[in-house]
Amino acid sequence: MSDTPATAQGPAILCVDDEPNILSALRRLFRGQGYRVHTADSAKAALELLGREPVDLVISDMRMPEMNGADFLEIVRARWPATLRLLLTGYADVQSILGAINRGEIYRYITKPWDDGDIVLVVRHALERVALEQDKARLEALALAQNESLRELNATLEQKVEQRSGEVMAANDRLKNNFLTSIKIFSSLIEMRGGALVGHSRRVAELARLIASRMGLPAREVQDLFIAGLLHEIGKIGFTDELLRMPVSLLKGDYLGQYRKYPLLGEQLLMPLEELHAVARIIRSHRERFDGEGFPDALAGFAIPLGARILAVAGDFYSLQAGMLTQASVDGEHAAELVASSSGKRYDPAVVEAFYGIRTGKPMAEKVAELALPVAKLAPGMRMSRDLVTRDGALLLSAEHVLNPRLIAQIADFEHRSGETFILHVRQEKQP
Repeated sequence: MSDTPATAQGPAILCVDDEPNILSALRRLFRGQGYRVHTADSAKAALELLGREPVDLVISDMRMPEMNGADFLEIVRARWPATLRLLLTGYADVQSILGAINRGEIYRYITKPWDDGDIVLVVRHALERVALEQDKARLEALALAQNESLRELNATLEQKVEQRSGEVMAANDRLKNNFLTSIKIFSSLIEMRGGALVGHSRRVAELARLIASRMGLPAREVQDLFIAGLLHEIGKIGFTDELLRMPVSLLKGDYLGQYRKYPLLGEQLLMPLEELHAVARIIRSHRERFDGEGFPDALAGFAIPLGARILAVAGDFYSLQAGMLTQASVDGEHAAELVASSSGKRYDPAVVEAFYGIRTGKPMAEKVAELALPVAKLAPGMRMSRDLVTRDGALLLSAEHVLNPRLIAQIADFEHRSGETFILHVRQEKQP
């Protein structure tokens, strides 16, 4: 069946559902938007219509008799790859949704019941993407024509271009072999729900990569951390829209309990992939706090994996700006100061120092000439240039303290009882 509004030149939408009331609701919703609306009550009828009519976007229900939405959209992708695909689903079956994404390469999934404003916005953005893809194809065709002209004019330049293109293609193949396709799929699952999550994982991953590079982590650990940044919200896949939009500061009861489990669920989803075991460990621990007040394992200090300590800073920096942690969102400058103020409590001071340097281009405090001394070399009157922290992350003495005989004796006693060996950093006083 088909229903076309007066604007015959507008984009064409095909709605597929075995429930007539759903089709009627979608037809009424999009009739006034300037679209050509087609409807079909089965996948078979929809395929017949697609064979006759050009369609820009298909909206299909997941559960239908004879052929479900995932199988139908897979056929649409194979026969009409330029047609964008949306999935309607009324149940939160992670494996079914993953299957639909893998096989049908859907643009976004929409839960039932939907919000009219949200679905109209999703369709509008999807059709804008179709237009952009068409422009991209036109520009690529133009670029190919221009390249052909250049090839005829300069054979040597063409050889260099081919060599460079081969290197780029080889690099892309290596990335694909490293689970890149799976990573993109996982990363998009939450962002498909829209709102403040759109683009969040990508921004967090990039900032985490910058912090890790500044701290001198090996290339493989930087790569694992970047992937963890892309996937750190994957454990929220089963959250309701209400829970996703609610700031953490307002969570309580069952919602708070569900929220505190998402790092564990994220780890469980990735553990079957051997190459992502290190990534899964980072994701499990990225909600831990340096002072031991985090979750799920209440780890403290350096017992928390370094990648997780970096991801905590990067994630909270952007979550503060998006209003995901507190009711009121803040700007980037304020968010950076809030992160800096929690150094040593919520976050690893070394990670905060690296983050602050990236944000401002300068250290959190002016560097001073200093000496690194064992306890036996300390003398009264020396001034601490750095915090004295145990291996477990406990602060014993903060920077700027002036040592006296009593403090030196207490430090020596603690060193003896704990079995640790302390190296204290004190200011190197200028000679007169």
